[in-house]
Amino acid sequence: MPPQFEENLPAIAALLQKYLTYDNPLLQSIDDDEAGPLEIVRAGVFKVLVRYARMYSEEFDSHMEQFIGTSWNFLTGLGPEAKYDAVVSRALDFLKIVVSMGKYAGQFNDAAVLSQVTENVVIPNLSLRESDIETFEDEPIEFIRRDLEGSDEDTRRRGATNFLRKLMEQFEKLVTDIVMRYVNHFLAEYAKDRETNWKAKDTAVHLFSSIAAKGVATSAKGVLGVNPNVNVIDFFQNHVAEDLTDSNAQPLLKVDAIKYLYTFRSILSPGQWQAAFPLLVQHLNSSNYVVYTYAAIAVDRALYLTDDQKQPTIPRDSIVPLSKDLLQHLFTLITKDTKPEKVQENEFLIKCVMRVLIVLRDGVVPIMDIVLMNLVNITKVIRHNPSNPGFCYYHFECLGALIRFAGPTQPERIEAGLFPPLTEILGADVEEFRPYIFQLLAAMIETNPSSTVSPSFQQLVAPVLNPVLWESKGNVPALARCLCNIIPKASTEITAGNQTEAVLIIFQKLVSLKVYEIYAMDLIETVVTSFPPTALENYWPTILQLMFTRLSNSKTEAFTLRFIRFYHLVSAHTEKGLGADFFISVADRVQANVFTPIYTQIILPDTQKLVRPADRKTAVVSLTRTLASSQAFVERYAKRGWTITCQALLLVLVNPPVPQTGGDDTAVIEDRDVDDLSFGAAFTQLNTCRPVPPADPWPEVTDVRVWVGRELRAADERSGGRIGRFVGEKLGEEERGVLRGVMGAA
Repeated sequence: MPPQFEENLPAIAALLQKYLTYDNPLLQSIDDDEAGPLEIVRAGVFKVLVRYARMYSEEFDSHMEQFIGTSWNFLTGLGPEAKYDAVVSRALDFLKIVVSMGKYAGQFNDAAVLSQVTENVVIPNLSLRESDIETFEDEPIEFIRRDLEGSDEDTRRRGATNFLRKLMEQFEKLVTDIVMRYVNHFLAEYAKDRETNWKAKDTAVHLFSSIAAKGVATSAKGVLGVNPNVNVIDFFQNHVAEDLTDSNAQPLLKVDAIKYLYTFRSILSPGQWQAAFPLLVQHLNSSNYVVYTYAAIAVDRALYLTDDQKQPTIPRDSIVPLSKDLLQHLFTLITKDTKPEKVQENEFLIKCVMRVLIVLRDGVVPIMDIVLMNLVNITKVIRHNPSNPGFCYYHFECLGALIRFAGPTQPERIEAGLFPPLTEILGADVEEFRPYIFQLLAAMIETNPSSTVSPSFQQLVAPVLNPVLWESKGNVPALARCLCNIIPKASTEITAGNQTEAVLIIFQKLVSLKVYEIYAMDLIETVVTSFPPTALENYWPTILQLMFTRLSNSKTEAFTLRFIRFYHLVSAHTEKGLGADFFISVADRVQANVFTPIYTQIILPDTQKLVRPADRKTAVVSLTRTLASSQAFVERYAKRGWTITCQALLLVLVNPPVPQTGGDDTAVIEDRDVDDLSFGAAFTQLNTCRPVPPADPWPEVTDVRVWVGRELRAADERSGGRIGRFVGEKLGEEERGVLRGVMGAA
């Protein structure tokens, strides 16, 4: 705590207590739903108290007692009106911290006290209110967002749940026994009159869930630990499951049942899920907005579940037969109201569509026309008024999944269905969608097995090279990838269209800025490996000049490693007319003898820092071909160049790169948290469109030591024994032995 605060803490505490207890009818809200100045100030004071108690417990300890009493008075005295929700939930947050502090926890370690707390604080704030039921009926999407675990909303139910769980952490058996008495009481009340007393069951289920769950629920797997004093599965089978099978059950009890499965999804065995999953799917047919939305949420999370071996809990084979009807029904729910803001209102439905498509993988091909039509229609609607960033993100993930899994076998159908509407949106200047669309276009090129691009994609080159598009920070990663995917398949057309310089102008812009340096190097690597050297002849000095300037004026670790990787790429590709001698000749055109310090002070010392197997393998090929065939290293750098290059090669061979197998398209597509998504300048990566890991750039080099030995022996024979002489003259005894061993292994 800052000294000036600590010195004045008594006065600060008195001020907080004053405004917490201050009452003035003129400042009270007359609207039961909206907080007034008094409620807002009290909620703000509790927020301060929570922070002080959490961060400065030692300094604040002597002032805690008065606030504990005030909190209790608020929690037992305020009514159920929504205007008090923030005050109550934050007061509960404060008491939750109090319970976790050893000095005060003992005050709660008593059956009578805990019964009083449960009855007077927990249950009233955990129970449904009329205002909750009104929200359920009139603003269903708002009800869902408030109710979901992890929501930032200050809700009484969440505050009471967290407070009760904190009590249970401290006094597990005692709290469990007391709360279970109330659970059984409410279940008995419900049994007396199921029609009238259904709210009692809602309270019972939420009370039980509060004490049954242990630890923090994760978005991926829900609750991972349970209270050993209760049986989660038995409670579900005896009391909860009936609401999933009874068509006449109260909608809110159906939601409770679905949420129970959602919360404890990792606790159910695969066999239990086989029985429960069809019930969830069935509830997508509900006419109730909250019921079918919660069903979609639970279906999504169930399909994401995997066991310890990363195998899906719900087998893919059990989804394929359902997929057509399931997806069509979800699309029908999404487009029930065709206004743009209503179509994109419910991100939970489109996320469920995304999950089904990811599970189906190439099983989507037989139904891709239906999926494509619906996704394109939704795109055409929401482009007019993008209002829900979460919905838009998941929608484009759906398109990404379709491209990823259908693109390799159905590229023409994908292009015919998606290229026109996507480019139309680009032309209409829907700025929020551009980063997504360029990712999708890049993925369409990448998944298409053809070695060329269609006329449509050839026409895309000019717009992609428009400097204005590159001004937006959010566009750059997707534009760079799109351009990098087009160039290898359209280099001839780009050269013929005199667009090479425009590509290099983009590189010049990107490489000058640290934030874009990785995209700049991706682009230039693609350029030099795709265009013939003659097409770049006039540009090579400028390319190296830009890199040398960066190394001199604003060097970063990332750029240095990418420059080293670029050098080895050029040096290794002697078959393309490149190589070490080519690089040296261009460097001399920039500045005489500039290569020597760059090679000795940057390239060789930091080659060992290359981590990716592909980069290390390229370095091996580069260094080996330099030793085997570079004239500059025989003549110009004869004194030390050959020796230090050989030493660098031997260091890389100490930890030889393992050959890569190429991209694995069976990998799990990870979720991302989209709670903080917004439309703006930032780039949002589509997980379904992540670049497939590149295949081995040197597939012919399987055993690098054997390959190095073979290359050097062949060079030795071509040069009349020069390699052997250099080994004897320029290397130390230990290095000689290692290299001769490598050459002998060939």
